[in-house]
Amino acid sequence: MTDMIDRYFETLAERMKIVADSQKDAIEAAADICADAIADDKLVFTFGTGHGSFAAMEMFPRTGAVTGFRPIVESSMISFHRVLGDGGARQYRFIHGREGYGDAILSSHHIVAGDAMLIFSHSGLNAVTLDIAAGARERGLKLIGVTSIPHSSSTPSRHSSGKRLFELADVVIDTGVPKADASLMIDGFANPVGPTSTSIAIAIGHAINAATAEKLVKRGIEPFVMVNPNTLSKAEADKQNDLNYAELWRRLRSRP
Repeated sequence: MTDMIDRYFETLAERMKIVADSQKDAIEAAADICADAIADDKLVFTFGTGHGSFAAMEMFPRTGAVTGFRPIVESSMISFHRVLGDGGARQYRFIHGREGYGDAILSSHHIVAGDAMLIFSHSGLNAVTLDIAAGARERGLKLIGVTSIPHSSSTPSRHSSGKRLFELADVVIDTGVPKADASLMIDGFANPVGPTSTSIAIAIGHAINAATAEKLVKRGIEPFVMVNPNTLSKAEADKQNDLNYAELWRRLRSRP
């Protein structure tokens, strides 16, 4: 019997506990930024490349998520699971390292003053991520970065600015994940296994989302929240979630 399964979950639980203990103030500050934007009829854009895109997409729409989060989902940044062929891993590796592409992405979204930007990036140092971060700052958005300080602080930026995400963000939430991400060793095998950065980034995102909802309620604002279609009748769930989609469309349509 291998103990790898126990080791993995123990490692993940330990890292989650460290984040919960050490990053609570930063998560609260991030939720304040998000609540301010949503209360002001604005949007919180979320972005990530590669595995960071999973956390960005989890912010909306999904059960328990607040309407007002708006993932930027760039297909060239998320389809690398095909590995070979159209939109494969080699194309992804090429394009996320090219400056200027992030500017093109931002220009395709109607971003206004008062919006916020939430970026998920384990390394926090690649060109497209830094384009988005710098572009958000230039547009006057408050910037939240969910990143690994152990990794990012020990690795040079791959952007001409020389900056990394944690050096640009107004609020930095440190996942604490080691540089290598995977860090469980197998006797007789050289390469580590068992990454935790994705699970921790998604958990941080859900914590921000939940805390944002609580802050809105405490301000007397009833947030639009997605409901699980499998716990209500389909008609009831569809009705509620259609209201959420309509609210998102109202926010987008009302932009000057």
